[in-house]
Amino acid sequence: MSSGDPPASTLLRDTTHMLSDLVINDADGSGNDDSPNLKAQDDPPSPFWNRSSVSHSTAARRRRRLAASSQHMGMHSSYVRPTEDIFNANDPRIKEDILGIIMQYLADEGFHASQAVLYDETNVKWKEREERTIEVKRLKKAILDGDWQEVEKLCTKPLVKNHRSFLYSIYKQQYLEYIERREVQKAFTFLNKRLKPLEHLQTRPNEFKDLCYLLTAKSIHEAPSFKNWEGIMGARENLVDQLQSMLDFETADRNGSRYIPPSRLLTLLRQAVAYQIEFSRYHPKVAPAVHSLLENYTSFVIPNATANILSGHRRNVKCVEFIGEEGQEIVSGSSDNTLRIWGTETGECHAILEGHTSRIWDVSTTTQGDFVASASGDGTVKVWNLKDSLPQCATTLTGHSGDVYSARYHPHQDYIVTGGYDKSVRLYDINTGAVIKTFQGHQLAVTKTIFNPLGNLVVSGSKDNTIKFWDIVSGLCIRTISSHLGEVTSVEMNSSGTYLLSSSKDNSNRLWDVRMVRPIQKLKGHQNTSKNFIRSCFADNSLIVGGSEDGVVYIWDQDTGEVLQKLRGHSGVVYEAAWNAKQGLLASCSDDQTVRVWCYDEKVIDIAWDVH
Repeated sequence: MSSGDPPASTLLRDTTHMLSDLVINDADGSGNDDSPNLKAQDDPPSPFWNRSSVSHSTAARRRRRLAASSQHMGMHSSYVRPTEDIFNANDPRIKEDILGIIMQYLADEGFHASQAVLYDETNVKWKEREERTIEVKRLKKAILDGDWQEVEKLCTKPLVKNHRSFLYSIYKQQYLEYIERREVQKAFTFLNKRLKPLEHLQTRPNEFKDLCYLLTAKSIHEAPSFKNWEGIMGARENLVDQLQSMLDFETADRNGSRYIPPSRLLTLLRQAVAYQIEFSRYHPKVAPAVHSLLENYTSFVIPNATANILSGHRRNVKCVEFIGEEGQEIVSGSSDNTLRIWGTETGECHAILEGHTSRIWDVSTTTQGDFVASASGDGTVKVWNLKDSLPQCATTLTGHSGDVYSARYHPHQDYIVTGGYDKSVRLYDINTGAVIKTFQGHQLAVTKTIFNPLGNLVVSGSKDNTIKFWDIVSGLCIRTISSHLGEVTSVEMNSSGTYLLSSSKDNSNRLWDVRMVRPIQKLKGHQNTSKNFIRSCFADNSLIVGGSEDGVVYIWDQDTGEVLQKLRGHSGVVYEAAWNAKQGLLASCSDDQTVRVWCYDEKVIDIAWDVH
């Protein structure tokens, strides 16, 4: 597509959550965290990478080189978003275009049988168009060869919109050739029989009068209308060009068929990828190779600097999450019983959500970012409507006895799964607020509940040292992981559902192969003991991030288990971290009553990395 194409076309060239840390009191279910928190003692707070925190293995160096290939360019202040207002997939013309593009791609790739099936199912008269294309080629050749009998035969059915106008041009060419060859009698007969009935279609004033004058003129150029006559062959070529410009299917014919530029699908996909790269936070210095269309492009970056410090909560901040896929706002939950909505870029507090009577343990947002669910020590989950300028509580979900430690939206946004001190896992219908399923089986408090990406399973982690998989329809536990675990503080799945990440109070996070139900990686270096409740999650497709009792945010390489980065800056326990691929930012919450937003700063990298 050329640079002159409309903005709507350029739009086509355009999650996992980090989990909160808890201090859970099993004795009374109150969730009070009166035990002393372990503070960072070894290193002074710093938002930048510390040399000692970076391993020098081959894998780690590879990750750093990948991250170094991006540079921070800042977010675009405004840009057109791909909404239905500018691209409505239900528009009949758009649907026809999509089908046509798919058929073109199938043909280009040799899937002719599939293309034929699509022809039949969509009732698009593409074969008729192909036949017309062949006829047009024959007509062009006949004109250039001067085979007027063939031209006459091919013009019996209209191939162009203005069929009679084109016939007039053809007859005019034949007449001028008679004049050029001085076949005056034939020219006179042809003029009266063919051109006279179409006189009203003349393209210039007095053109027909000049045609009559040519019967007595010595040269065609004597007539004013034909002073630029280029001779027989030149005129034939001009007639072919005129035919090309008049063809029905070059614009839009009465059947709605339109010309499709070559390799249109691939062109649009390249534009979509270019759009995603252009509007990513970090622009690659070298154009990246995209190997999958199943996920949006995100720059590979490892945060190394503080972008913002969000201050305002009056007690420790237990949970944090970017709101929706766009992540333009952040929501945090605190032991001061409130949630706060922050601007990601500015760090300003946009709203304070009040209504809970006890601390906030967990938050979850919808994909669109229009609703937030909060799990609280008051035994309820509140659903907040963010679509209004002043967010309000839309629904309060009840049923748990004691603290609710976890809440998570279903991938389709119509259900919420919760877990709490009462050892139960509950599935709520958001529209009615009713409990539609209760999963029983854990022996102690349920600390985290999530859905798998397909939404047909619930996964729960508990203080009873187990992880359970539940069928959402039958309510049955179909699998239990209990080996090599301490008290489970969090569980999370990657975007494909192939890996499960668990955090336990044995100072380790474990990566599990879901299909084989076996641990494939043990991530260590952080602190997670009986004094606090630390959570971890996936970031990007190759990183794992988590909090720690030493006040540091840890970033691990998923493949090797090595610590790639330690982000220092918090002065208290880091309970949770959350990654947003769209923004390319990391957010962490802490016992120091703050939320920190971490970014990648190109200026820091040369100082912090000591790669040999």
